[in-house]
Amino acid sequence: MIVKKAELETVLGISSKIPETACPEVAFAGKSNVGKSSLINGLLNRKALARTSSQPGKTQTINYYNVNDTLYLVDLPGYGYAKVSEQVREKWGKMIERYLHGSRQLKAVFLLVDIRHAPSENDRTMYRWIVYQGYEPVIIATKLDKIKRSQVAKQLKILREGLEVEPGTKIIPFSAETKQGRDEIWDVIENAAKEA
Repeated sequence: MIVKKAELETVLGISSKIPETACPEVAFAGKSNVGKSSLINGLLNRKALARTSSQPGKTQTINYYNVNDTLYLVDLPGYGYAKVSEQVREKWGKMIERYLHGSRQLKAVFLLVDIRHAPSENDRTMYRWIVYQGYEPVIIATKLDKIKRSQVAKQLKILREGLEVEPGTKIIPFSAETKQGRDEIWDVIENAAKEA
């Protein structure tokens, strides 16, 4: 994908209505601090379109990034961040659920997990929940550059087993630093968008 135009077009708060877009959408879920903003910036070849923060839990909205007026990358709020109240977390959950149910253009859901660690209970819950909503999430194993190459296969096995992924689930290792995995992720996005 050659990105000629990329902009943050719509920001949805907790009570906003899901917009009816005319283009295919792909959504990115993952816990706070897993690198969603870095991934989106990496995919779009932008340095700071999606704001990265040293404070986890910064994305409290659903953000729609318009790419070339043909596609939306949709950034869902990070989950599992302890410093927000139970009430707020519940609202985020409802907001994500409303989006997954309400978007007519959603073609693929990506779940980001940190390749360095075994999946958390929140990761497992999110994975099962996306499957339950009728999607086959593609797993993006972020922070690839933080581990040795010799550890990659072992860590991917830990993720696969920890999430109890469905057979045939795609797991793509990704590094925001080296951009490894970027082309593979774009292939999945473009194929999903074509099925529109």
